[in-house]
Order: sequence, then structure tokens, then C-alpha cells
Amino acid sequence: MTPAKEAPTPPDGAPAEDPLVARRRQEFEALLDEFRATPVLVPLGEGPGPDHERGLMTADLNGIRFILAFSDQQALARYAQARGEFRRSWTYQTVLGARLLDVAVPAAGVPCGVALDCADGPDGAIFPPVKGIVPEEAAIDGDMYEYEGDVR
Repeated sequence: MTPAKEAPTPPDGAPAEDPLVARRRQEFEALLDEFRATPVLVPLGEGPGPDHERGLMTADLNGIRFILAFSDQQALARYAQARGEFRRSWTYQTVLGARLLDVAVPAAGVPCGVALDCADGPDGAIFPPVKGIVPEEAAIDGDMYEYEGDVR
């Protein structure tokens, strides 16, 4: 794991960031850096046809699509168990985390992030489609997605 970065110094006159918030931000940045550098398992979605024609497995939550990724076969097995599909065969690809965030997310064409080890409760992680995590053109707080009202 990469060492945590120091919290940025606020501009003169700006309130200092709460130390707990700063520490959690650093922890998340370290987790994101580690995820980007790590190959993960991404199950293929269900459907007919050869593996190379099947898309990545996703889940939609509150209008945002999440690509499901797993740190290892045990994490994928826990997900299969939670779905009651432990006995079925799971076809997956191994994909670098950075490739998921930088290529697969923008290619989705809808607001999309990545859910890592989603059956592991607090030990899992969510990488939402926001600036600093995904490319700006795919971020919901960027210019690609417009919402009615002033929701940003």
C-alpha cells in the first residue's frame, strides 16, 4: 500500500479541514491508489453467446450503475454465496483497477462506478463516478451529465 499523502494546506483565511475528515480522505486516496494498481476479478454478465460477447456484471443503485469487482476468488465466492448461486460456474476476467475506472466506466454511457467486494460489508469499497475517481467526462459532478434542478 502506498504511504498516505499529507492533507493539503488550506488557503489563507479558509477553515482548516477537520483532522478526522483529513485522515479519512487520506485513507480513501491510499485505497484508490492501491485499487488502480491492482488486478481484480470482474464476473461476466449472464446471457447467451461466447464469453467475449458478454458484458461485465453490473448492479444499478439509485440511477448509478456499478461494475462489480472482486479482490480475489474468495471474495467472489462470498458474493456467489450471498446470492444463493454458489454452485453455478462464474466466468470472470482479470482487469486492472485503473482500466475499469478509466476505460470501462466511461464506456458504460451512463453514470457508472465500481463496487469492490460488495458482499463484504464494511470491508468492501465503492468508487463512485465523481471527479478524482473516474475521468472528468464520466463524472456525475462533471459536464457530461446534466440534471433537472440544482442537484450538483
